[in-house]
Amino acid sequence: MQRRNFVKSTVGLAGAAVSGESLTNNWHSQPNFLAKNSFKLKYAPHFGMFENSAGKDLIDQLKFMADMGFTALEDNGMMGRDPATQTKIGEEMAKLGMTMGVFVLDKGGNSQNTLAAGKQEYIDIFLNGCRKAVETAKRVNAKFTTVVPGDFERNLPIGIQTGHVIDALRRGADILAPAGLTMVLEPLSDTPNLFLRTSDQTYEICRAVNSPSCKILFDIYHMQKNEGHIIPHINWCWSEIGYFQIGDNPGRNEPTTGEINYKNIFKYLYQKQKEAGKEFIFGMEHGKSQKGKEGEVALIKAYVESDSFTV
Repeated sequence: MQRRNFVKSTVGLAGAAVSGESLTNNWHSQPNFLAKNSFKLKYAPHFGMFENSAGKDLIDQLKFMADMGFTALEDNGMMGRDPATQTKIGEEMAKLGMTMGVFVLDKGGNSQNTLAAGKQEYIDIFLNGCRKAVETAKRVNAKFTTVVPGDFERNLPIGIQTGHVIDALRRGADILAPAGLTMVLEPLSDTPNLFLRTSDQTYEICRAVNSPSCKILFDIYHMQKNEGHIIPHINWCWSEIGYFQIGDNPGRNEPTTGEINYKNIFKYLYQKQKEAGKEFIFGMEHGKSQKGKEGEVALIKAYVESDSFTV
């Protein structure tokens, strides 16, 4: 579908949402609502993002995403779903031609453990999570799992902590690599207590682990908060980046709602990955600036606008 037709259809979708006309579970029967777009990049929504339009059923949500032109999915909570549901999601994504993005590596219910401490009990939890991640990945055909090393261990020198993290990640990579699964390390801005905070620190650790199964998850929202200078940092860390995530700042909502010029960043990344012969997944790990169906329409329109760069 050409872009002008997409915009026209999106306006129709917005009109239905504003007037209260139901889109749930019946968008397939209403061609004027099928606003399928050929995005230049592989954007990955998450479950719940289009729940007002598609309903609560996960398979219906997947179909809606595909009908809107999205070609990937990420689901942080995938490891918490039962195996039958995982398999069902994986099979439906295969039918729709969608790619599975990241899911978060399960820490066994212990969110406080930190690999920086070097404690065997924490390492065992992490390695057990790696083994379970391999099984989950098989069901949904996933290639990436998100790993956050945890908090600083403040009674240890930073070099010792870094060594502990590298040692643990090497062991994890040995489990993941044979299955073709890559852990992507995510530096975060949620709290200064976190061990992993910047892209250059993550780059250094990935170089030390020295495995194709240990790369950087470059979350543009978090990196804008922690370091800024987004395009140069992407360029410096390029060889170790495995995955991107999106969110505007402030607010952590869709592109165009904050200070980040996503159109320029997307254009840069489109050209960069084309030159490198790569295709990255861009996880839409953010909220919506507006509620209800209107917010879901606004989100789609924001991606249309941000993806409309000239190449």
